[in-house]
Amino acid sequence: MDDDLTARIVADPRYQQLKSRRARFGWWLTVAMLIVYYGFILLVAFDKALLATRIGAGVTTIGMPLGLGVIVFTIVITGIYVRRANKEYDDLTEQIAKGALK
Repeated sequence: MDDDLTARIVADPRYQQLKSRRARFGWWLTVAMLIVYYGFILLVAFDKALLATRIGAGVTTIGMPLGLGVIVFTIVITGIYVRRANKEYDDLTEQIAKGALK
């Protein structure tokens, strides 16, 4: 029975749509994260003087808010994925499950 259910789910065009949408969106987020992370790492490696530039008269340098920005960016794109998963992917998954059980 499990093989039959699996075959029905895999054959469902909505399942194929879910897989492709989720994968495509996941790759976009992955590319965005890689650009932000490795961009920061490249700055650390090749432009330390820029990152060491002080902001105002204090001790904080440009590198601190940029590093914090990388962390915040990670949290934001995680939230974007979770929101989209809860809004779009969960509904489509429920439709697929109901269709497979008929």
